[in-house]
Amino acid sequence: MHTGLLQNSTPLARDSTVRLLDTAPGSRVIQSERPIAYAVSPDRLIGVDCALPSSTGARVRAVGTVVSHAAVTGGHVLQGSAHTSVTPSAENRRMQWPHYLARPARLETIGKVKAGDVRDGYLRHERSADRLDMAGIAGHTMDAVQGSAQLDHRSPFRARRTHLRWVFEPTAGHEGLKVEFTVQSETLRTLTLAGSGDCSPSVVELCEDLALHDWLLTTLLSIAESALTRSTASTQRVRRLQPAVEYLVPLWMPAARLDGEVLPVWESLDRRPGFTRQWDLSVGRVRDQITLAMIELLRMTSAVTGTHT
Repeated sequence: MHTGLLQNSTPLARDSTVRLLDTAPGSRVIQSERPIAYAVSPDRLIGVDCALPSSTGARVRAVGTVVSHAAVTGGHVLQGSAHTSVTPSAENRRMQWPHYLARPARLETIGKVKAGDVRDGYLRHERSADRLDMAGIAGHTMDAVQGSAQLDHRSPFRARRTHLRWVFEPTAGHEGLKVEFTVQSETLRTLTLAGSGDCSPSVVELCEDLALHDWLLTTLLSIAESALTRSTASTQRVRRLQPAVEYLVPLWMPAARLDGEVLPVWESLDRRPGFTRQWDLSVGRVRDQITLAMIELLRMTSAVTGTHT
């Protein structure tokens, strides 16, 4: 899953967002306005026939489809999302494509496969031309939207993309979802979920919501660091901090659209690593810095005015 800033100088209005994401004739863009503007493109099926990621180097062939779509939040943040499920083939042989198209978002493995090997290989996977590349599919979906002629390609500030790799593992019993979130690098995060039953649409929405808010927090921290370490003049500091308050702060609404089934996961993440707590502290720091900078500017202006009068 890729998350980044939409390449447009102003937030997209509702109608413009729908046109931007209307990529499949005959299908409609799903949208909502409350509690925050959100729109998601129709799902697109991508056929794949390749080896699965593996931590041991094993080659297990998988055939089927991956589902991908793009989403825009608040007219500013764009996400490219891709997901699928992996299951053994009942026939243990390659079938015709109509068989796989009738089972969307599912890959069937041919040969013996170990779930833990695929999981670890995927979470640690370096992109390879001969292995399943979920990041490439999500990135392509995002790039297709970013390249649209409907955008002016002048973003209001610079921000890097973040990437989230996530895995859901079915478990026996009826325990709630267990979660393990890891920051692997400045731009890569991994999420492992384990729970009973299948991976529901609510789990996919949870991962997208987590990726969105992780990007907001990461970008806010980056803006604050840049302003405090690279700006000496008050005017420069305010200019660098302004996008955080103007564009990012209004978008922070974790779990606002999530089903109650997955809400405990957000509660767990708010305890550790503490997303909301870190966000609130960072926003307070940004606002304090802007306030101090404005006080300094007023003091300097008063001193100059006093000198000339």
